[in-house]
Amino acid sequence: MTILVTGVAGFIGSFVAHALLERGDAVVGVDNLNDYYDPALKRARLGRLEALRGFRFEKLDLADRDATRRLFREPPTSVVHLAAQAGVRNSIENPHAYVDANVVAFLNILEAVRDTGLRHLVYASTSAVYGANAKLPFAVDDPADQPVSMYAATKKSGELMAHAYSHLFDVPTTGLRFFTVYGPWGRPDMALFEFTRRILADQPIDVFNRGHHSRDFTYIDDIVEGVLRVLDRPPDGTPPNRLYNIGNNQPVELLRFIEVIEAALGRRARKNLLPMQPGDVEATYADIAPLERDFGYRPCTSIETGVARFVAWYRDYYYGVPP
Repeated sequence: MTILVTGVAGFIGSFVAHALLERGDAVVGVDNLNDYYDPALKRARLGRLEALRGFRFEKLDLADRDATRRLFREPPTSVVHLAAQAGVRNSIENPHAYVDANVVAFLNILEAVRDTGLRHLVYASTSAVYGANAKLPFAVDDPADQPVSMYAATKKSGELMAHAYSHLFDVPTTGLRFFTVYGPWGRPDMALFEFTRRILADQPIDVFNRGHHSRDFTYIDDIVEGVLRVLDRPPDGTPPNRLYNIGNNQPVELLRFIEVIEAALGRRARKNLLPMQPGDVEATYADIAPLERDFGYRPCTSIETGVARFVAWYRDYYYGVPP
């Protein structure tokens, strides 16, 4: 099969593409290589993919309607749409970037696939759509109509558009609400990356909500396994539209997460304890029972193992210290 992976130079996109190539699929990867964070890291991720047979890269901004339409002149078998402008806090300062990347670009994808006979469109959503929902764990049928950030609002918009295109044009779509994905080659704006960098530099770390909020930290390999399981089984309902949580099902308090990072680094963190940031929520916790039931999905990577792997990669990538 030929799979189009958008956001292929991103963290999750690069791992999904790598797994597809290793199992023998052809992959067309798309990314605009923007400078939201260091483009050199994105290019290094691409370098890993370009060393594998069956990969082709297209530098493209999916918010460009005509360019996206041209991309589908040779339609792929399926699409894994992971391109997005991520980050809760940045969305408060730069809302237009989020509408362009998460709403306009996704609309262009939906328009491009509506008449192609596409086998399956799998797209990324986020746990942020649950907003300040106090019911834990979060279930996919819980209300998700009170977002507390523009990032969440734009991703919820994508879910609604996917449902509409499934209903109107029979486009088979599956949305996956990701819960705090981490691991080697991760995003520099995420807590694990930032904490590791600052602790190694002997700089204090900013700990919001004084470390008392919790997150369902999910290791990248567990995410990729779930994405591929879902991709291989398109929906057959009416409309052909599904939505799942994909997480670790084990929330961890931030203070405990920092302890695990300290243990992996062999260093203590100096903590700058701060109040809750605008747009943040107290806790995320994924109810993954439907994904377990329908696909046999079961995450298996502990935070101790996952953080240790990230730290080993970080030291190798930035300091040349082999794992």
